[in-house]
Amino acid sequence: MVQASQRTMVRGPTFIRLLARLTDVDVPPSRQSLSDRLSHWLDWTHAITLSTALDGKPSSLATGAVAPGNAEESECARVRASLSAAMTAGGESPPATRYEAEPAEQDYEVFRKRYLALQRAMQTATGHLRGRLRDILAQSSVDMLRLADVDAAMELALSPREQALLASVPALLGEHFERLRQAEHQALADAQVADGIPTPTPGAWLEVFRKDMQSVLLAELDVRFQPVEGLLAALRTS
Repeated sequence: MVQASQRTMVRGPTFIRLLARLTDVDVPPSRQSLSDRLSHWLDWTHAITLSTALDGKPSSLATGAVAPGNAEESECARVRASLSAAMTAGGESPPATRYEAEPAEQDYEVFRKRYLALQRAMQTATGHLRGRLRDILAQSSVDMLRLADVDAAMELALSPREQALLASVPALLGEHFERLRQAEHQALADAQVADGIPTPTPGAWLEVFRKDMQSVLLAELDVRFQPVEGLLAALRTS
């Protein structure tokens, strides 16, 4: 089985560590603090909006709201489980006879389109949940209303940059796809010209890639759900 090359361990969330392991680029540790890095993401209009949400008077507290219960927790869990199931579906290996009849020369475009579709589904679902939870928090207390305003300001300021960075992931996976394929081709060629070299199973690289892509998708899902989980935690205390 073809394995990705070993790279220097990178600290950080699982999503970042996975991408660092699968890519062919060393990722030096950042020397900037989180606040310094965020300052480069916020333009002056977003900074004013965020400052107003933090220090200003929150918008009017809604009245006549239904007290939140376990329904929101269940809905978030359901949506997350549905997305996770979509990411893990259809990932089984083709039978060995298929490898014998048809070398694994599949086009990465199929995988790229699938990844992009799942990214759109994640963005839509988490955006809806995040807005829904903010609405509920805004109906509970002045402090929770302020938190909802801050979260809305943060989403407005950071979401474009976040989406631009996440949009680069399919291209990184495409490079990984090609490296795995080329590595297997080289291993098969070496086994043909030299005695004693084990012959790899044709097409095994594709199963490696499928599992790697699935791991990256699930890790990205964790990242996208972090704001949702934070709002749920606040809702539990409201």
